[in-house]
Amino acid sequence: MPYLRNYYLFISHAWKYGDEYNRLVNLLNNASYFSYKNYSAPEEHPLKNLDGSPVKTSHEVGAAIDRKIKISQVVLVVSGMYANNRDWMKYEIDSAVRMKKPIIAIKPWGNTLTPVYIQNVANEIVGWNTDSIVSAIRMHSL
Repeated sequence: MPYLRNYYLFISHAWKYGDEYNRLVNLLNNASYFSYKNYSAPEEHPLKNLDGSPVKTSHEVGAAIDRKIKISQVVLVVSGMYANNRDWMKYEIDSAVRMKKPIIAIKPWGNTLTPVYIQNVANEIVGWNTDSIVSAIRMHSL
């Protein structure tokens, strides 16, 4: 069996569309010969301050997101058109750009469009396919 490198990922997503996030995590969990640590913040594991207390202000939310992106090697963006209207997703993408983290945009199953601002910053745009997503992560991880 080949040596498994552990990839550190941040998955940008909208809580309102948590089903897509869960499908992506399930896809990654079931990928052959692929190991990763998920630094994203799903609804059931909200962001925390450094002292472990829940974030309360926009400043604390931004700081917590930045800490998670900073330790990630690559940022995955579930990039359905709803991302155009999600301020925190845009913040996550802008933080990844600022930190020079590779961005992989993933088109949700059945989607053909990706928001222009994601097209402009993504290092790669892939379809909803395990091999494509894992290959892009391996290629772009720092």
